[in-house]
Amino acid sequence: MERELALEFARVTEAAALNSARWMGKGDKIAADDAAVKAMRAMFDTVNIDGTVVIGEGEMDEAPMLYIGEKVGSGKGSKVDIAVDPLEGTNLVAKGMNGSIAVLAVAEEGVLLHAPDMYMDKIAVGPGAKGAINIELSLEENIRNTAKALGKRVEELTVVILERPRHAKQIETIRKLGCRIKLITDGDVSPAVATAIPNSGVDMVIGIGGAPEGVLAAAALKAMGGDMQGRLVPEDDYDLERARKLGITDINKPLTLDDMVKNDDVIFVATGITDGDLLEGVRFYPDRATTHTVVMRGLTGTVRFIKAHHYYNKKPKYVKMQG
Repeated sequence: MERELALEFARVTEAAALNSARWMGKGDKIAADDAAVKAMRAMFDTVNIDGTVVIGEGEMDEAPMLYIGEKVGSGKGSKVDIAVDPLEGTNLVAKGMNGSIAVLAVAEEGVLLHAPDMYMDKIAVGPGAKGAINIELSLEENIRNTAKALGKRVEELTVVILERPRHAKQIETIRKLGCRIKLITDGDVSPAVATAIPNSGVDMVIGIGGAPEGVLAAAALKAMGGDMQGRLVPEDDYDLERARKLGITDINKPLTLDDMVKNDDVIFVATGITDGDLLEGVRFYPDRATTHTVVMRGLTGTVRFIKAHHYYNKKPKYVKMQG
């Protein structure tokens, strides 16, 4: 893919973040998500790509736009597959909490795993612990191996996990080992990416979350030299059928980073909506709004952080973008 596309995709996530951020703390996660989706979809039309959404807002009958299979972009330029989450952390925005982002990953056709909309058990670490994780080992073994690879004592390791009843045993295990633990209410993409950012304060992310979000995180970790493994967790026959339709025949197969993102030609972009470990959230001022975006290009390993100022007199649509 052309390197120039990276900045174009940054404009896409910036638009989603700016639109959604106006709903922060207003208690309406549906409106916040709708605002992000509409802005992201509109901005995609300005990008010269022939894109197909492979991970999005759901099936065609479940989502009015950014649905799986939808064509986006101008129709000209590179033919690519796109994974999107216009608002990762809907509850976080609705409650005015930290950690929400607008995020996308782009790669050539067939590179990204077409993950069904179901759960995935995940382990994510940064470059320092690449090769140290194995989802078929116990949580205790993975934590000890990660700490050793990072040159830390187990007690110095910071592990992030979603605070859910399904994780009660894992949380108990982590605490018994003496690890530092950070419980999050929603949004596991941002902390997974943060494992690969120096001085982010996040060493490891574990637990069951969304499979589509797992692929988005995998794209970033692929670009930065991190590591991730996963396993799909179907809840019912409907999940099994969904997986089969996407060509996944062995539902129990451990998924490596290479299974989720097949080569390095991937671009990952995320813009902060509310503050988090990885990115600052949107700030509004009388004359402008600011955004903080990370752009990663897998082929070169380049990671750019972009602080952008969007002036209302130049971009009047940003004054009232909720739509």
